[in-house]
Amino acid sequence: MSTYDLTRPHEPPDELAAAMTPEEVRLACRAGSFHRPTRGAALGWVHCNLVVLDRRHAYDFLLYCQRNRRACPVLEVTDPGVAEPVELAPGCDLRTDLARYAVFERGARREDRSEIINLWTRDSVAFLIGSGISFDGALERAGVQTKRFRWIVNTGIETVAAGPFSGRLVATMRWLTPTEAIIATEVSARFPLTHGAPIHIGDPDQIGADLHKPVLGEPVSRPPDGYIPVFWACGVTPHNAALNARLDLLITHAPAHGLPVDLPTDRLAVI
Repeated sequence: MSTYDLTRPHEPPDELAAAMTPEEVRLACRAGSFHRPTRGAALGWVHCNLVVLDRRHAYDFLLYCQRNRRACPVLEVTDPGVAEPVELAPGCDLRTDLARYAVFERGARREDRSEIINLWTRDSVAFLIGSGISFDGALERAGVQTKRFRWIVNTGIETVAAGPFSGRLVATMRWLTPTEAIIATEVSARFPLTHGAPIHIGDPDQIGADLHKPVLGEPVSRPPDGYIPVFWACGVTPHNAALNARLDLLITHAPAHGLPVDLPTDRLAVI
């Protein structure tokens, strides 16, 4: 245990956040004492993206994820109305245990929330989707820096539609040295359930990556000398597909505010 005090009014420093267990992070979110992005917290544990929608749309959304596995590796789906992901995080309450939720009505983003208790219904179905943040610990051990030079960007790559769900691939872009890029490719390829190996290395224009209007991060043009852009499929992709469907209500984690679960990342590694 990291000895993080849930009653502390300020955010844990990076070193303490990294040492926190997934349960500690979730309980701190539930207590309202953890508001920071979860990247860098609970290092070495699997992190998940969240999508919550009505059971009427659950099959089509699951089919969309199955057809676009690199971007949407589903790790658990809850039963309708059940807010506890019993396989990945027993005791967790998906209505309160994320630092920040994004809420959309008919494709329009409403004010972000710290809990979604009154939005949850007996027909709510939650999808937990593996996040690339999960293998940051493995990258760090291999000598690849993960704390800077990263963005979430839209691309021009079309995904495979299912029912009302469709849209373009969203990617996580990291600027790495050539050596880091090789190592990162080898390491991330061992984790197909958290997006796996990069989808592209090099010229952003070849995949239509929009660096001028990132989904997350400041606008950029080109990396500094000695660095190259490396792109991974991103879990924001299914969010966009659900937004394009203009559902009456869609709830997701806010970008970079995912859910750490009780599964060590190394257990997902393919040898």
